[in-house]
Amino acid sequence: MTAYWIAHVTITDPEAYAGYREQAATAFARYGAEFLARGGAFETLEGPALQRHVVIRFPDLASARACYDSPEYQEARRRREGAAETQLVIVEGL
Repeated sequence: MTAYWIAHVTITDPEAYAGYREQAATAFARYGAEFLARGGAFETLEGPALQRHVVIRFPDLASARACYDSPEYQEARRRREGAAETQLVIVEGL
């Protein structure tokens, strides 16, 4: 069953965050990720207003989790430290 990463991000250091995006792309390609939303116009209706919203589809929950746990993505996370405030959940689709 399809699974999704849903992330809400506020970028605090765009230069450092660029290193995260570059490294994370390797993990996303390896695990069949497809971006459904990435930045773009949005309207906050409830809760705190964060700057960026991302929805990524994976073939299944195992792939979504394996991507997160992968050495490639963990390196990307290290590059993101101090560059963004992030909330990330993995949710199984219908």
